[in-house]
Amino acid sequence: MSRTLVTGSAGRLGRSVVSAFAAAGHEVIGVDRAPGTPADAAATLPADLTDLGEAYEVIARFRPDAIVHLAAIATPFSHSDAVTFRTNTQLAFNVCDAAVALGVGKVIVASSPTVMGYGAPGGWTPSYLPLDEDHPVLPWNSYNLSKVVAEETMRSFARAATATKLAAVRPCFVIAPEEWEGAPTQSGHTVTERLDRPEIAGVSLFNYIDARDAADMLITLLDRLPGLPNGEIFFAGAADALAREPLSELLPRIIPATAGFADALTGTAPAFSSAKAGKLLGWQAKRSWRTELS
Repeated sequence: MSRTLVTGSAGRLGRSVVSAFAAAGHEVIGVDRAPGTPADAAATLPADLTDLGEAYEVIARFRPDAIVHLAAIATPFSHSDAVTFRTNTQLAFNVCDAAVALGVGKVIVASSPTVMGYGAPGGWTPSYLPLDEDHPVLPWNSYNLSKVVAEETMRSFARAATATKLAAVRPCFVIAPEEWEGAPTQSGHTVTERLDRPEIAGVSLFNYIDARDAADMLITLLDRLPGLPNGEIFFAGAADALAREPLSELLPRIIPATAGFADALTGTAPAFSSAKAGKLLGWQAKRSWRTELS
C-alpha cells in the first residue's frame, strides 16, 4: 500500500482527493492547518508548510512514497498580493525541496489554468483555442504569477532530481460534490447561477472539473509518473464547457477578443484541452454538469 501525503487535505479539491486515494488503497496522510480533512485519512497534521523546517519535519516523520501538493491560497484577491505570492511560492519550494532531499519518489504540484492570463484588465487575446499546455502563460496578478513560479519551481527540481519524479496539474474550476446540490462554488455563486448568467463563468472561459474527476486524474498521474519525462504539466478539465450554448457563439459575446479563435469550439467543446492527459495518461473526465447538476 502506497503512503501518499496530501497537502491542503481539507480544501475543496483536497477532500475529494483524500477520499479517492483512500478508496484506491493508499494510506493517506492529510496536512492542513484548517479542519475538515475527511476521516478516510489514516492521519492528519495541522502543519504550516510555509516554514521550511516544518515541511522537512512532516515529510521526515511520515516518509511518504508520494506527495500531492494542493495547499495554497486558492483564489485571486482573497488576500493581499504580497501574502498570496509569498505563501504559494514558498509552499511549492518547501514541499519540493524537502521531498527531493528526503527521497520521496513522486511529487505532484497543483497549478491553475489562470496562468493563461484571461481576465487581464487591459484585455486578453489567446494565441489559439482550445488552450493547451503549449500556449504561452501570461500572468497578470499575484495569484497566477505565483502559480507560474510554482510550476517553474517544480521543473527546476525535476531537472536536478535523480530519485524523484515530479509533475504539475492545472485543474480547471473545481466543483465539489456538494456544490452540485446547490452549495456555493469558490466564486460564491451556485453552479446554476454560473449557467444562467454566462458573464459569471465567462470570466474563467467556462472551464470546470468535478473534484472527483480531478482526484481520479491525480491517481492516474501518480501511477504513470515513473514512465513520463520529469517535469510534465497537464491541464485537467471536464470534457465540455460550463455553458448552455456552444462557446463558438457564447465566448465572443463575453470576451470579444476571442472572436475567430472560438470558431474551433463547436458543440459542447470546452476552451481548455485535456488531450495531453488523454494521450499520455489515458485519462478523461467522466462527469459533466449535464449529469451531475441537481
